[in-house]
Amino acid sequence: MQRIHSVFDLRARLANEKTIAFVPTIGNLHEGHLELVRMARERGTCTKDTQSANQQAGCGVVCVVVSIFVNPIQFGPNEDFDKYPRTLEADCAKLRGLADVVFAPSVNEMYPEKQTIFVEPPPIAKELCGAFRPGHFLGVATVVLKLFNLVQPQIAIFGKKDYQQLAIIRQMVTQFNLPIEVVGAETSRAADGLALSSRNQYLSADERTEAAFLSQTLRGMGESLKSGAVEYTVLEREAGAALAKRGWQVEYVAVRKQADLGVPAKGERSLVVVAAARLGKTRLIDNFEVCL
Repeated sequence: MQRIHSVFDLRARLANEKTIAFVPTIGNLHEGHLELVRMARERGTCTKDTQSANQQAGCGVVCVVVSIFVNPIQFGPNEDFDKYPRTLEADCAKLRGLADVVFAPSVNEMYPEKQTIFVEPPPIAKELCGAFRPGHFLGVATVVLKLFNLVQPQIAIFGKKDYQQLAIIRQMVTQFNLPIEVVGAETSRAADGLALSSRNQYLSADERTEAAFLSQTLRGMGESLKSGAVEYTVLEREAGAALAKRGWQVEYVAVRKQADLGVPAKGERSLVVVAAARLGKTRLIDNFEVCL
């Protein structure tokens, strides 16, 4: 595994790779991230684009690239950019045997001059998380497009935990006609159902126990939908009230369409329940897909 810090060295390293599978991260890696990297190896080796190369060179020709970059332009002024854990040595140790290249640029390497925003995300970027984190998805879309341009992958893996981010990246790839297959990986969870997240480490012991209630609430909404509930606003209001009663500061609980996170009409069969809420000082997000 090679660790690379400069754009020049990254391009030189990847220049002759036939197939690249890419996992972008902001570091402080946990098992959920490592599952994405394992999927990159598996899916990259098995894509249609690699079949001829595999026949010529054998299995395993895919080059798995993981980026580790705490992106300042996706953090708001009152968010946790400064305190977000930078754990590059530990992250690289976890990636040995899984990734071929770790790209860990500095802020100056990624943004050698003040970054102009050329990427305008779709309207959904201003709803849900976007309503509470203004400009967040502008920063996400910009850095991901830059990373795609640098890495030139054929496949990119994103976790479904960040469901809105995944939807926005997919739309960006479509609108820019990028030759990249964007794959959504299922959310990795602890035994009690809590979605794995780097921010879980901010939780106190009591908060960590309570945190599982978020996923339980969304699963309960999913079961109600499967049982025939169609009054989405009622489900949303009841779930938000249940969380608030236990001390959560609820930003939103919403039933949306899986395809584009638009507001569903009655009769929509592919739904996702999404939520964001704060427990103490820690902001948690989660979602639960429902197919009727």
